[in-house]
Amino acid sequence: MRGLIGLLVFILPGGVGAAEPKLAAQVEKVKPPEDLAEPIRELLDDSALVVRDGPQEVLTVWFRAAIPVKATAEQVKNGLTYQEIPEGELVGVIRFPEKFTDYRRQTIAAGVYTLRFALQPDIGDHTGTSPHPEFCLMCPCDKDSTTDRMETARLIELSSLVNEGRHPAVLLLWPHHDKDDTVKIVSKGSGVFVAQLRRAVVAGDTKTTLGFGITVAGERRE
Repeated sequence: MRGLIGLLVFILPGGVGAAEPKLAAQVEKVKPPEDLAEPIRELLDDSALVVRDGPQEVLTVWFRAAIPVKATAEQVKNGLTYQEIPEGELVGVIRFPEKFTDYRRQTIAAGVYTLRFALQPDIGDHTGTSPHPEFCLMCPCDKDSTTDRMETARLIELSSLVNEGRHPAVLLLWPHHDKDDTVKIVSKGSGVFVAQLRRAVVAGDTKTTLGFGITVAGERRE
């Protein structure tokens, strides 16, 4: 069984009832946080995705310089999807300058978290709880120091520490199949906004890119 993600988390700047954000995204040269384990820092790109609401930083993401994927030559030719990222693989690191509130009104403290890929299982109470099954699980950076792929049970346990053991802290990924390299914010409706960009991945000796769509604002509508 792949993944045991308990609940979907959307990141909502400003909390319930806040004005619609005026979001912008761009890739900038930003030094990775000093509080990361050195082996993880060494894997990160020297540029980061920075999302702002007006002048205020909302979040910053440092992706791996090249994210490992498992794909055949035919898959690479036809275009990769998130499904080719091995579960538990380190994707990057995220920083929140201020505390955030998830869609269940739970607080995610300001700080730095590792991002590891995971899938939501299509079983039981998970069914229909999110528009897509692919996520990045956030883990406290002071407790995640390995560059190795993490076993699913351990990943869920570690990510759950973000919310005091209640459930994993999750960033929803949206499909992004456009070949356009432009970094931009896209509305998904109902107050949900996604930052889109393409990132380098490596399948064996083959380097290519994969589109990412990261939820940066919004909450689930019942």
